[in-house]
Amino acid sequence: MALLRYTILVVLIMVSVNLYSQEIKWMSWTEAVAANEKEPRKIFVDVYTDWCGWCKRMDQSTFKDSAVVATMNAHFYAVKMNAEQKESIFWREMEFKWVEGGRSGFNSLALELLDRQMSFPSFVTLDKEFARISISPGYKEPPALLKELKYAYEELYRTMSWDDYKSKS
Repeated sequence: MALLRYTILVVLIMVSVNLYSQEIKWMSWTEAVAANEKEPRKIFVDVYTDWCGWCKRMDQSTFKDSAVVATMNAHFYAVKMNAEQKESIFWREMEFKWVEGGRSGFNSLALELLDRQMSFPSFVTLDKEFARISISPGYKEPPALLKELKYAYEELYRTMSWDDYKSKS
């Protein structure tokens, strides 16, 4: 009987550790570009800053949701991009540099991805060729983010606008 209880306890611990260890496989921009060359996928970019409270809340809640984690890891290369990073990003024979300005300066790739509308958090979804599907500013609860992810990974943007999709679903 003691062996049975011990076995059950070990199994429960293993299951709980596995559940809590599930997380989004975040990449840098460079890592996502390299991964996309080998196996093309859509790209999800979380553009954040270190001082953004809502960005931190997304990390602690929405990005820990099991459905969000599963969807993100199955359909996207997920990129964490600090909009204020000072290190240059090299991509498509261009150098995206840190530029002085705003609160703490910004990286010019973040500026381009957000179509010059810097607000945080913001999420950019790109297709396999890095064409922008959407820019979505602001904190999202899991159901709202899942809806946006589905719109991208099911390629519904090819046949209907975001506003039409939102009103129908």
